Amino acid sequence: MTTWITICDTCKREGWDAATAQRTDGEALADLVEAAADGRVRTRRHSCLMGCGKGCNVTVQAAGKLCYTLGDFEATEEAAQAIVDWAALHAQSETGQVPYRQWPQGVKGHFVSRHPPLPGE
Repeated sequence: MTTWITICDTCKREGWDAATAQRTDGEALADLVEAAADGRVRTRRHSCLMGCGKGCNVTVQAAGKLCYTLGDFEATEEAAQAIVDWAALHAQSETGQVPYRQWPQGVKGHFVSRHPPLPGE
């Protein structure tokens, strides 16, 4: 099963200024996550994950597994790498649950919600 990182490309962190910014904070994070993914997991962009108070937001999803929303990231290489490293652990997990002791430091404190897998049809 493919694990996907969906990055909100419309996220704007506090202080974002349309007059001076060339792109959104979400677009900047998406560029960094895509570069860090390096084929270990798939990435895609989506406009608005509705977590505006906690931007920048991402989801980590795979069919038949627990899915997660994470937020309040800055667009940094360190954040992007932590997101990808955690998503790779999600991909390796049969259920999508990753033991806390394995979490990269950069994702701790960023989990917003966990969603059960959709029922099989």
